[in-house]
Amino acid sequence: MPPGAPSRPSFEFDAATHVRPRGDGVSFDLDIDEGWTVGLKPNGGYLLAAIARAVGDALGVADSPHRDPLAATAHFLWAPDPGPAAVMVEVLRVGHGASQARASLLQGDRACVEAAFTMGLLPAEPPPPWWSDRELFTVPPRSECIRLPAAREGAPFEVPIMARTDLRLDPASLGFTRGELSGRADLRGWVSFADDRPVDPLALLFFLDALPPATFGLAFTGWVPTLSLTAYVRACPAPGPLRIRQTAHSIDDHRVDEVCEIWDSTDRLVGQATQLAAIRIPEGADPPT
Repeated sequence: MPPGAPSRPSFEFDAATHVRPRGDGVSFDLDIDEGWTVGLKPNGGYLLAAIARAVGDALGVADSPHRDPLAATAHFLWAPDPGPAAVMVEVLRVGHGASQARASLLQGDRACVEAAFTMGLLPAEPPPPWWSDRELFTVPPRSECIRLPAAREGAPFEVPIMARTDLRLDPASLGFTRGELSGRADLRGWVSFADDRPVDPLALLFFLDALPPATFGLAFTGWVPTLSLTAYVRACPAPGPLRIRQTAHSIDDHRVDEVCEIWDSTDRLVGQATQLAAIRIPEGADPPT
């Protein structure tokens, strides 16, 4: 490697979200990685994490220390293809405790994702929350949960992100893999990176959109594409696998809401997200009772 050349990221997630500055402080090139797709299209949480990386770099140019995404809202306008793309950032405010920016991911002349961020600086060892009414959900031990593969018999498409994510779900929620419906929209399990990359706030953005749709327990559907996603990163997670849960609460007019929570090894809520997704219920399918 030539002297002064940037080192290649050692983990797959970092390589896949790597952005290259164009020199103006606000424009970046991104190679959308085909290994971070669902079927043929990139996962929305992966795209959001890559955009957040560009936003952090742009804030650095603007003399802001804020690199951690505290809150992010993304609207997915068009699903890009793996390959070259661009991220354009507009820094809205550089503050003391937080900074704000918005960004667009474009492929060719088409806007694919529009996102807004509040960025901050999370402590490596966060203090306990002052107050919370959230209760940790129950899930079987990680050793008793089943890892989801990238390809499984009967699935309509492969999910390459599962080869890079060690996602192990409660066997009670995996009826859909056997052609069975549970009548519940509730997935629970454990998540980490397959290559043991430590989980940081940027990675939480990806994990908050990495589970199969919770609606797989209600109806046999194909792709459930995210239309809008809002994610909150509450704290840097402690080392170790993360508990994760995704639920759905209402399906109405071909739309479904999903809520995801991530808890770390100290039993602290470190990330949460709500999304609106499109869904096509098979004609004639009755709702569970």
